[in-house]
Amino acid sequence: MVQFGTNPIAWANDDDQSIGADIPTERILEEAGLQIGFDGIENGHRWPEDPVELRETLGAYGLKFISGWYSTELLTRSLEDEIAAFQPHLAKLKENGCKVCVTCETSNAIHSDPTIPVNDKPSLSADEMAAFGAKIEEFAKYMESEGVSLAYHHHMGTIVESPEEIDAFMAATGPATKLLFDAGHCFFGGGNPEEMLAKHIDRVAHFHAKNVRPAVAERVRKDRMSFIQGVIAGAFTVPGDQEGAVDFKPLLSQLAAKGYDGWIVIEAEQDPNVRNPLLYQTLGLATLKRLAKEIGLI
Repeated sequence: MVQFGTNPIAWANDDDQSIGADIPTERILEEAGLQIGFDGIENGHRWPEDPVELRETLGAYGLKFISGWYSTELLTRSLEDEIAAFQPHLAKLKENGCKVCVTCETSNAIHSDPTIPVNDKPSLSADEMAAFGAKIEEFAKYMESEGVSLAYHHHMGTIVESPEEIDAFMAATGPATKLLFDAGHCFFGGGNPEEMLAKHIDRVAHFHAKNVRPAVAERVRKDRMSFIQGVIAGAFTVPGDQEGAVDFKPLLSQLAAKGYDGWIVIEAEQDPNVRNPLLYQTLGLATLKRLAKEIGLI
């Protein structure tokens, strides 16, 4: 059964931890779980590292631990070293009953660097992508053996951002590697979310309902702003925001048609001092649930 979640970056950013630094952790949990009513929440730098403490902390607010971002460095280290580095994160996933691991290669990513324009992201040649995909697939097979699906997050400022890169990555990996489809990163990266989801939906294991303000996204490109600068400027928003360009009804319809039964997560980072997380996340969840009911997803 589909469940609805959020990500704490709406309140306290992970890439730039000064954003939302004044917001108490208890407020994040109170608003997400007890006031808005999300079923779960993804990982964030505020949460306990201990797997049991993590489960108990979130559970006190009626929240499940959905999954958490794991940064691979397979371009620079061996599969064996990656598996060893993964163990603490795996322990959190298993203790909390997570079915997917949000995964992204960050050894050369620039999305967390406020000084580098998002336009200047790294890229791989066809041969490099094939080699990278082969290593990711082996890592995904290891995760699969531990009962977790690798859900790869295509993301601005990384080697898998554009529609062409998503296609190349999916072609370079095999059935063990699943896709985290992010509507906002797809749009910002130059893709048509409806078309891209249809192309890869058979391997989608996780869904991020991120919306984009196109005028801001265009300015980020034109003025050579960094990813973080774009976030602060308001490039991202939630489903239901009239300033957003992504139409979520056809995307949810595709998920319903495929019998998707995973998480739908609002991952929409904004400056909380400008756009109140409680108001925006409430709007986002209400919008998704209304659309989901209209199309029979829930």
